[in-house]
Amino acid sequence: MDGVLQTLYLLFNEGYKASSGEKLVREDLCLEAIRLAASLAEHPAGNRPKTHALLALMLLNGARSPARMDLTGNILRLKDQDRTRWDQPMIARGMFQLAQSAVGDELSEYHLQAGIAACHCCARDYATTDWRQILSLYDQLIQFDDSPVVALNRAVAVANVNGPEAGLEAVAAIQDREKLNSYYLLYAVLGEFEAQLNHGEAAARYFRQSLELAEIKSEQIFLSNRLGDCEKQWKGTARMK
Repeated sequence: MDGVLQTLYLLFNEGYKASSGEKLVREDLCLEAIRLAASLAEHPAGNRPKTHALLALMLLNGARSPARMDLTGNILRLKDQDRTRWDQPMIARGMFQLAQSAVGDELSEYHLQAGIAACHCCARDYATTDWRQILSLYDQLIQFDDSPVVALNRAVAVANVNGPEAGLEAVAAIQDREKLNSYYLLYAVLGEFEAQLNHGEAAARYFRQSLELAEIKSEQIFLSNRLGDCEKQWKGTARMK
């Protein structure tokens, strides 16, 4: 059963954020993963808290898909998304499944990831997101999965709670960080932290590295725009000096 759940999890993730190709989101894969997980949750053999947690995770993340890209298909940051476009009935289904997953004393990484997704879905806007709760959930998740990618996601939560300098320190403390050397999001995250600190030159350098590694067109466009913003910031700061 764990192997089946992991396969469905990977199928959904490939749809939610494609690893290659022109399209960032493969909605067909997301919907198929949700359909299969829902069927599994309804079957006596699959009616387990972990299954409901995985289905909750899929539904809560999938509900945000309509707002993840602009009208031209370019990726939008969470803070820039129009939350009125989030699928509220799907969020309600996700919350119901999350409640179903709380039966018994089983706690899995799917529970924790679904809890993080629920925090985002419950927030009225980016500013009111409960980042402290998200950080607490990441602190628990890292006990299940201490991969550098999870640690990088945790660093984003750290920065939202304690500021960008704390975020940079959290990235520097990642174990096996060298495994992220070819991961474009490492440099995108570092670029965002440096930009928040008004370090335009450093931010531009990181976004340039991220752009060189990104493979999806919409991500390349987004990073190119962020690079341009940071270069303007850097040149503007230099003129002021």
